[in-house]
Amino acid sequence: MTVIGVEKDFDNLSLILTAEFDAPIERVWELWADPRQLERWWGPPTHPSTVEKHDLTVGGEVTYFMTDQDGEKSRGRWQVRSVNPPRSLEITDGFVDQDGLPSPGTPITEVQVRLTERDEGTRMELRFLFESPEHWELLERWGAFGVFPQSVSQMDVLLAEGAEAETTPPRSL
Repeated sequence: MTVIGVEKDFDNLSLILTAEFDAPIERVWELWADPRQLERWWGPPTHPSTVEKHDLTVGGEVTYFMTDQDGEKSRGRWQVRSVNPPRSLEITDGFVDQDGLPSPGTPITEVQVRLTERDEGTRMELRFLFESPEHWELLERWGAFGVFPQSVSQMDVLLAEGAEAETTPPRSL
């Protein structure tokens, strides 16, 4: 498993998830920058994501929905605050309604992504910043703190697929 640490800090209303990958920083960045790859890992394995809009520029937005096993959809939207490929990304993430408007009573989470090169791979730090103690407790009740590592662990499969494609010679016809 790629996740090497999850640090909860209730006093500062933050959670830091650290992961390491045996892949170059540019390849790990692609998992954020390519909507088809993003939807294969963003969210829990039981709730596949579909990315509808993907504008990873400052002021841009990413819209998506996750579908549960009964076919019910939860919609979300990122608002991009900062982007520095392939090293960092800052977004706010929140639930939205069918029209893309913030869902009443649901919190917004600030997410900071930092990618750094390490010995033959990449280290990723995800920092989640929560609005209030109530926001923290709501996400904890929903099981989000267990889901974050599950979601990030799905990145391994995509990175392995990419590495396999790079090392497999093309077949001749």
